[in-house]
Amino acid sequence: MDTDNKAALINTRNRIDSIDDTILNLLKERLKCAQEIGHLKSKGNRAKWDPLRERQIYDKLSRNNNGEFPEGPLNSIFHEIITTCRLSQKSVEVAYLGPQATFSHLAGVKYFGQSADYRPIETIEEIFYEVEKGRVQYGIVPLENSIEGSVTSSLDAFMKCKVKICGEDYLNISHNLVNHSGNIEDIKLIVSHSQPLAQCRQWLRKQLPGVPTQAVFSTGLAAQMAADDPTLAAIASSLAIKTYQLQVVVKGIEDYRGNTTRFVVLGKESPSKSGRDKTSLLLGLLDRPGALNDTLAILARRNINLTRIESRPVKGEAGKYLFFIDMLGHHEDGVLAEAFERLQESSSYFEWLGSYPQARQSAANP
Repeated sequence: MDTDNKAALINTRNRIDSIDDTILNLLKERLKCAQEIGHLKSKGNRAKWDPLRERQIYDKLSRNNNGEFPEGPLNSIFHEIITTCRLSQKSVEVAYLGPQATFSHLAGVKYFGQSADYRPIETIEEIFYEVEKGRVQYGIVPLENSIEGSVTSSLDAFMKCKVKICGEDYLNISHNLVNHSGNIEDIKLIVSHSQPLAQCRQWLRKQLPGVPTQAVFSTGLAAQMAADDPTLAAIASSLAIKTYQLQVVVKGIEDYRGNTTRFVVLGKESPSKSGRDKTSLLLGLLDRPGALNDTLAILARRNINLTRIESRPVKGEAGKYLFFIDMLGHHEDGVLAEAFERLQESSSYFEWLGSYPQARQSAANP
């Protein structure tokens, strides 16, 4: 490298160092401002989380960026900044399906950032109970997968526990076959959660037809088992590889690309309006012909856009079902409030599960 180039390189690196110092000082200043806002909100007994304000921040960043900085990484950077500053106002405990390094753990970090206090829980139903009893502020659970459909244990838990949905996020899922050695010849049994096993069944049938599979509570537990037993392989997340010091046998063994899981955040209260919201209901229909059609007509006449509807049997009551319905809008919107009044009159069971900001699906996964 000639003298001029070397001098230019040193000068540019010095500029980067100066920029980094400026960024750090501004981050510390932003943190102090967030803490002051938290103090002022506490004095006024106002909620710490303002989803409309956060939505406005992201929208403004996108406009001002004008495409110069990659949009996904920009959102990820500011998501970590915003959540860290918000959590500085009050520590947050988040329950997830454990142990460490499950996809639920990844989804929690994606939504709440690195600064939250994460609590691994053994079953999805127990996460609901932890939130309902107030032992944690939030829980995060998988609700549906783009390949295998609904996570029925989550749907059924809504029928048992009184909690609210206060957020959602989508996680791109890539399944890795991992074990202690990294050698496929060592595998005598494959363990994972039932959903990943189902999402990889064609690959497993074709590539490892003679190897049995076993469903366990979570991908994190599967990774733990594989770390302890060299004859086992697990289908697990990329985080599990680092956490349990496993070797990759084959990456990306899911049967279909674009495999995405929708997670919902559970809490005691739903947040205020953000401007782009979603609402979830749990409905029971009257036992008469056309009951479902009449229910849907109440929503259709008001141009309410449904994004999902699914039925689940009521345990112990043969032939009785409850319907889970997702729609666009917030329950404080006049048109939804009016529709809900009609639905309560025409339903055997009505429960508002929450209104919450729609996920920013453009945000990059960690």
